[in-house]
Amino acid sequence: MNDFQPGRRRLLKMFGLSATATTAAILQADPVLAATLGHDEKAGVSPATYRAPTGLAKDTAAKQTALGWLAANGDAITKLSDDVWQHAELSLREWKSSLAHARLLQDNGFTVEWGSAGFPTAFVATYGTDGPVVGFNAEYDALPGLSQKKGAGTHDPLVYNYDAYGPTYGAGHGDAHNTLGAGGTAAAIAVAHAIRSNGLKARVKLFGSAGEEQLVGKAYAVKEGVYDGLDAFLDWHPFNITVPFWNTTSALISATFTFLGASGHGGTPLGNKSGLDGALLMATMSEYLREKNVAPSGRFHYAIINGGGAPNVTPDMCSIWFFVREGSPARAQVLYDKIVECGKAAAQASQTRLVHKFHSATWNLLASKAGAELLNDNMQQIGAPKFTDADHALAKAVQRSLGKPEVGMPTALTPLAPPAAAYTGGLATDTADISWQAPTAVLLSAAYPPGIPNHNWGVTATAATNIGHQALLSAARYLAAGAIDLIEQPERLDAMKQEFKDRTEGVGWASMIPDGNQPPLYEPPAAFLQATGQSWPPKGVTWPVPPVVSTEQLGTTGPNLPPVT
Repeated sequence: MNDFQPGRRRLLKMFGLSATATTAAILQADPVLAATLGHDEKAGVSPATYRAPTGLAKDTAAKQTALGWLAANGDAITKLSDDVWQHAELSLREWKSSLAHARLLQDNGFTVEWGSAGFPTAFVATYGTDGPVVGFNAEYDALPGLSQKKGAGTHDPLVYNYDAYGPTYGAGHGDAHNTLGAGGTAAAIAVAHAIRSNGLKARVKLFGSAGEEQLVGKAYAVKEGVYDGLDAFLDWHPFNITVPFWNTTSALISATFTFLGASGHGGTPLGNKSGLDGALLMATMSEYLREKNVAPSGRFHYAIINGGGAPNVTPDMCSIWFFVREGSPARAQVLYDKIVECGKAAAQASQTRLVHKFHSATWNLLASKAGAELLNDNMQQIGAPKFTDADHALAKAVQRSLGKPEVGMPTALTPLAPPAAAYTGGLATDTADISWQAPTAVLLSAAYPPGIPNHNWGVTATAATNIGHQALLSAARYLAAGAIDLIEQPERLDAMKQEFKDRTEGVGWASMIPDGNQPPLYEPPAAFLQATGQSWPPKGVTWPVPPVVSTEQLGTTGPNLPPVT
């Protein structure tokens, strides 16, 4: 979401185009930007005159069946969310969390196939055998360092790892994926019950996705064809307002740069070769790109993974992990290539050897305007999430702790509006790759207080309280209602398909992941493999992964001089 609206002339200049350029010029320069940023101009949609259409959503017996199931099973749905919040499992290691989602789906008549695209915690749950195929999304990974006690209005980690030299916090659901997974799962089950009870012809697929926080699971799964055959895909994300949207997001590339040197004593450092020096030099060199090589839509940020265990040991290995974001795949690739050159130069300057590992990449989102309008009409009929006085008090406490206005939770839906005139950078999602395969409708639901960013302890604090519960239950109602309309009103589905066809014309989607690239993986516990009927390693995966080992020689300290006599 962007509030900054500088106008089309400035937008075009941001992307290196003439201020007199048109959508055709954007199309010629970057077809992906034309399909996303250029679509509304081409279609004559203006933020100043836009009015969201009404009369799209119909109140039918099937829709009431779906909403009734959600109302009757709220406790089971919120328990799933709270259990996953408690597990707080990191990306690609969501052993308990993925099982919890799959079991609820199986209990409600879905068949589950595990190991999508080789990811042990990914699965596809299916209900129905014929008719249009409607997909839903479940994510369930937590984030490092965001542990927080639920319902606490000040920063109070649930898991604090003591270390005399460098304490850390445990993992936590600072992006509220516990609510995301439960909400998507609940919507899929509710639609399945409506299909069965009302004799509808449709298929429902719930995709359990691994490692979304690392933009991994869906990107590889789309490349492998896991999402082929969908007629529409419906998704949501926790946020601090409640609204559907057809904005775009950032394309993203993820890679690690490991610098290998030769260790030695910090007190006698001559001749040592520091991997940490290589990583720090790369970080510093990349910072000099920002003024002249990064557009307002560009981002890059990094984390040093293993910077050494003690000051008196020169680390012979250090890795720095980069996320590179831009407004389209082509633009992201240009910026990424410049980051790679910084890594090469840093290795040369630090006299270390560079091992470069590409992890994943995803396109920017192509969200459906027709889908957003259908969701919006359903949301207007169903209403905004309802928060209690205690919810508002908690939200205000979190806002106060983080220095934000104490406004509590939003009590109304945010009006649907066209995307801003410019995309000036921001979040990324691997749902984006799905959105270039099938029409994709997306909404946000308020799961944490306004003014608070996601990936913050304040999100973890509310994600397992009634605030998170109301967000996920509302999202489930909106998604289920929208899906029923797509099934019962073929013209609504046709509208999404026609828009998708128009917008993707001239754009040849291709995965940004190189062929043969092995994804980041962790070996599952034996009990998880047994419970899911999987074997290890998956087909095509080299395991164990060949180790990265420094074999570098110590550096010279100068010529060997004869002794002084």
